[in-house]
Amino acid sequence: MSAGWSDRVRAAGAGEFRRRALEGAAAGLGGALAIGTMEGLSVAMHYPLAVIPFATSIVLVIGSPEAEPAQPRALVGGHVVSTLVGLAVLTLTGPSGWAAATAVGLAILVMVVSGTFHPPAGINPLLVVSNGLGWSFLFAPVLAGALLLFAYGWHRLHRRPWPQRWL
Repeated sequence: MSAGWSDRVRAAGAGEFRRRALEGAAAGLGGALAIGTMEGLSVAMHYPLAVIPFATSIVLVIGSPEAEPAQPRALVGGHVVSTLVGLAVLTLTGPSGWAAATAVGLAILVMVVSGTFHPPAGINPLLVVSNGLGWSFLFAPVLAGALLLFAYGWHRLHRRPWPQRWL
């Protein structure tokens, strides 16, 4: 006896659920590995993990690879631009709450104008100004970390199209 319509729908739904659960588990594992790598690098670079600004970027790139802020230009450019703004504000004003707030606002403006809007990078100027971080922070962990986040191989392994565009 052949399965009825409702049985086929339930079976298809269960298959879809299993596929999504496996993809979610793989993405979670990838995210955990990326954060573990960042943690290891933070120890090696003598920066506390709390000032490594990539957890939300990892979630965005792995979870929503088609989103504009997850594209390479925004991912790398947003982190670099917002960090540069934070460093410039810190150099001009020194560390303070109002300077950190100003740096975040200016970073948003510069990311939007430059076409590098990446919301997770908004934490960079706050970290820079609040913690008095030096210019070396721009290169490691920010630039190095942003380049590592490309996750190109991850998406190719799962046959997901990423990036949608490079620039």
